[in-house]
Amino acid sequence: MSTSPRRVVATRHLAYACKDDPTRRAFTVRLHEPFFVEPGSVDFNVSGWTSGSVISFDGLEEKEMTVYGADAVQAIELAVQDMEHYLRRLSKKYDLFFDDGEPYFDD
Repeated sequence: MSTSPRRVVATRHLAYACKDDPTRRAFTVRLHEPFFVEPGSVDFNVSGWTSGSVISFDGLEEKEMTVYGADAVQAIELAVQDMEHYLRRLSKKYDLFFDDGEPYFDD
């Protein structure tokens, strides 16, 4: 289920270069507004407050991901944390940079 048309609540502008091509290209990471998770729409039990938040990428051919939390605040908190973990995994495939050209990760 794609929920990316939801309102964007935070963005991070970055650039990437493929490991075998130094050409830098801009992309944007977007955190989308939390939404209530409907019972039966996921394979775990949900309460009336269980929420999800989508992390999507504009300008980078990577799948969006949905992060779930006990409520909307936790869904956003976990989405911010998971965005960093996801970008760390992507750094094995791409070199990542802030839009000012500085490397995203120090290592």
